[in-house]
Amino acid sequence: MKRVWPSRLLKAFVGTAILGVLGVVAYFQHPLFGELPSGEQLARITRSPNYTDGVFRNQIDTPMRTTDQSEWSMWMQTLLEKKGQPRPPHGIPVVKTDLKALDRAQDLVVWLGHSSYFLQLGGQRVLIDPVFCANAAPIPAANKAFEGTNLYTADDMPEVDVLLISHDHYDHLDYPTIQALQPKVGRVIAGLGVGAHFEAWGYDMRTVREADWGEVVAVAPQLEVHVTPARHFSGRTFTRDQSLWVGFALVSPERRFFFSGDSGYGPHFAEIGQRLGPFDAVALDMGQYDPRWANVHMTPEQAAQAAEDLRTKALTPAHVGRFSISFHDWDDPFKRITALHRKRNYALWTPEIGQPFHLDGRSQSFATWWEYGTMNTRSRLAAEAKEH
Repeated sequence: MKRVWPSRLLKAFVGTAILGVLGVVAYFQHPLFGELPSGEQLARITRSPNYTDGVFRNQIDTPMRTTDQSEWSMWMQTLLEKKGQPRPPHGIPVVKTDLKALDRAQDLVVWLGHSSYFLQLGGQRVLIDPVFCANAAPIPAANKAFEGTNLYTADDMPEVDVLLISHDHYDHLDYPTIQALQPKVGRVIAGLGVGAHFEAWGYDMRTVREADWGEVVAVAPQLEVHVTPARHFSGRTFTRDQSLWVGFALVSPERRFFFSGDSGYGPHFAEIGQRLGPFDAVALDMGQYDPRWANVHMTPEQAAQAAEDLRTKALTPAHVGRFSISFHDWDDPFKRITALHRKRNYALWTPEIGQPFHLDGRSQSFATWWEYGTMNTRSRLAAEAKEH
């Protein structure tokens, strides 16, 4: 009998391992992982000047890793180690604006947290990179939203004329959100290859426009969407750079708004500023920066320079305030960009999540809300009055 046990243990171990592998394989069949481009989509991609040797490439050399650490070690460190205060200790101030009640004729922007924005421009309602779930990752609880910031859902959205997707990372392209929004979305504009996900998720591809850097999409007589370069990467599984990462310049006869998407600093900002600026406002990536991936996200100092390159009248932070992917303190981007702003010629707009800001030139002021924590409304209003 004693000789039989090792054999039984080995069989049990092998059986468990096989079941584990099958479970992982089955999980990767979940639709949230999306699909890779194929057929005519892939044929069009191969004709892009930005696609070389089977992948999309940045305009300038952009190594993903900028230290000697392996990629596996880098991501395990990010998931498992805790440094500084990457998340607020309590909920942060937010505002629940009734988006359906907004006057469509007003040109305005509402920050929905992280890199999600609701815009009204040129009579059109535009939604950028909406993520309404509480976890922006394929692994449960791997990238949880800050307490209190998950206040908007697809049900809170009015009919959306245009949905813009900058790239296919989970904190920008959220499967449950995209599914829930489908009945409300008139059309989609995204980088080349991103449409494969929408097709897999049941969207009518006649409403999905995939675009390369430099393309212009006229979405209405009073609004153009210019698809601009960014400096980043793409991919939802182990296959990278099969779809294009982009920024967007929204241009109406009266206003101009720019959204960088995820992007490291580069000469593309000056080119965009010369070609499409000056802008009334820009929303620039200035969070989740890290020495380990210094090329693909901007520090606040780099974002401040990019804002000057873009010739903007106002700058608002993006890629901040809702999810934490790097080790820097959650409020570090706000502190640093505020200190830098004193030496710049443009306004700094720091709305709370859900607080509208207007693009029509009116005077606007915003509190340093990240300093208030869970301060009650009366105390917060008193602090704001003291500031102004």
